[in-house]
Amino acid sequence: MSMGATGETFTEINVTPLTDVFLVLLVIMILIAPLIDKSDLKIKPPETKNAKKDEATKGVSIDIDKDGQIAINGKYVREHTPELLQSMIKELKDKSDHPDDMHVTLNADGDCKQKDVVEIMSAAAAVGIKKMRVATQQQTNY
Repeated sequence: MSMGATGETFTEINVTPLTDVFLVLLVIMILIAPLIDKSDLKIKPPETKNAKKDEATKGVSIDIDKDGQIAINGKYVREHTPELLQSMIKELKDKSDHPDDMHVTLNADGDCKQKDVVEIMSAAAAVGIKKMRVATQQQTNY
């Protein structure tokens, strides 16, 4: 390719490589777009159909349903605040035979709000609970 006379600048841009790159990216997007649309990105919590409740250890069992209702050892708590949850867990911990080794089992509905679970976990941590199990119970419709 001749540039012409000396001192003349080359001002033409070769668009062929640029076009090739854009065509390859377009083909990749056309192939991947249907796959992204069909993918299921929801995370399902593990189900605990066969889980055993260990009553021999006498830990605290806390249940949360999808509406945010909380039951501690089977007794429903009507209005719950973080301070009330802490005091209830502390009371159960103080009554325990092994308060330093006591654990909390949190049985959460699969559709409950994350803030309710975090609220209970924070209350248990504030009382000094070091062992906690979180289990989800997913409703199945057959």
